[in-house]
Amino acid sequence: MSDADLIRRCHTVFPGHRARRPAEMYAAMAAWCEANDVEHDVYGSGALIEAFEKKIAALLGFEAAVFCISGTMTQVTALRLASQDRGGAPVALHPTSHIFVHERSNHELLGHFAALRVGDPQRPFTAADLDAIPDRLGAVGLEIPMREIGGQVPAWEELDAIKAHCKDRGVHLHMDGARLWEAAAGYGRTAAEIAAGFDSVYVSLYKGIGGLGGAMLAGSREFVARASEWFKRQGGNVIHRSPYVVAAAMQFDARLEAMPDYFRRTQFLFEALRAHPEIRVNPARPAANMLHLHLPVGRERALAIREELAERHGVWLFNRVNHGVLPDTSWFELYVGDNMLAASDEQVRTALALFAERLRAPA
Repeated sequence: MSDADLIRRCHTVFPGHRARRPAEMYAAMAAWCEANDVEHDVYGSGALIEAFEKKIAALLGFEAAVFCISGTMTQVTALRLASQDRGGAPVALHPTSHIFVHERSNHELLGHFAALRVGDPQRPFTAADLDAIPDRLGAVGLEIPMREIGGQVPAWEELDAIKAHCKDRGVHLHMDGARLWEAAAGYGRTAAEIAAGFDSVYVSLYKGIGGLGGAMLAGSREFVARASEWFKRQGGNVIHRSPYVVAAAMQFDARLEAMPDYFRRTQFLFEALRAHPEIRVNPARPAANMLHLHLPVGRERALAIREELAERHGVWLFNRVNHGVLPDTSWFELYVGDNMLAASDEQVRTALALFAERLRAPA
């Protein structure tokens, strides 16, 4: 049985939003298009996409925003332009930046820019870390929240210090805001308040939003226009962006409205986990609606427990699981979304108790 089939049979599912099969997703998109009289854009020109770009720009407090087919293309393009504008000066990135961890050295192999790793891999970097770099920087890329370290964020005062550092030195400050909407709930600030002081911001249209894919880049009108031209040069000029825009736009407001609820549910989960010290949680306190859970068993044992709990108890606890740094340990990322909202407090506590019991039991 596939994981998808097994998940559909479970009554308690922890991670993410309920997955919609293609037929259901496309039917919802078709109904929304009919209700809103949507026409296809043509190479990015059209009423729906242009209105959605303006909406994103306004929410982030920027002059303009433009759709891009992928976050990978969005980010390296923005940082490439920023570096070029400053004589090819390097870009400072955290060691866990998506560009380093997931993008197969594209910034180097495609000649986008030179990059420096800044700060401790297990903590957000600080203004002091930037101060310690002797080189002139072209740009600083900052992920908010930082997915690879459990959704950590800089303290608000530290974020202000990073913004001031870059402004004082004429360094372009770019945000990897793939999960910015989630961080807004954790900070208790609007997305525009967080983005203030950044020169450009990338946001995802699928991750927490639940769309089919795609991204937006926000910034000054001139910077966004230049980036848009480079998207086309890199093969991003698809004739119709409308499927991606519709899939995001039709649920965008509801997802943003639900972010505080997701965060409160994450706080509840964090407190419930205190009853099970064998499960270690990162970060020390939730900063967004995501956590990393570290387990006292190896990856294969964790997968076996997941299958057993799904088949015998109707509980699905996680999707992917990773090898831990220490032998016989593992960890997984948990994004709290609609599935966790749908589970009762008692279901969550019961599932955690079953999980902890199996973690303690001999293999």
